[in-house]
Amino acid sequence: MLDQIHLLAAVTVLGVLEQAYFFLQVIYARRVFGISPPKISGPPEFERIFRAQVNSSEYFPIFLALLWQAGLFFHQGLAAALGLLYLYARYCYFMGYKASSSERLTPIYFSTGVLWILVAASALGILHFFLSHYVGLNILQLLTA
Repeated sequence: MLDQIHLLAAVTVLGVLEQAYFFLQVIYARRVFGISPPKISGPPEFERIFRAQVNSSEYFPIFLALLWQAGLFFHQGLAAALGLLYLYARYCYFMGYKASSSERLTPIYFSTGVLWILVAASALGILHFFLSHYVGLNILQLLTA
């Protein structure tokens, strides 16, 4: 079974490390700008870093759920590749937002597109499972016949 999930697990660990990096960036920015918790406002530079981290954290559970569903029900390799693309886009989003609020737009659109592809792969994989398991209809056999 581990050979069916090792890529998903690796992407998950990379995602957790990326989230940790974003958290550390907020801690560093708090020190640089002298903003003690629980304050969340300050200079625009701090607020952009803080918002980029919060936004990334808000989407992380959605990403993980879709990554694993697409990987388990559709194709592990495709899901892992899409996961890497998503993590890269999120990194670009964070770094862009850190520089300027307008720099975040292209990466956020790209990462959202990757999430929609993961949604589609998950839905197709789960649909295929239900049809083959409960109805006895194997779509893949029909398509290749």
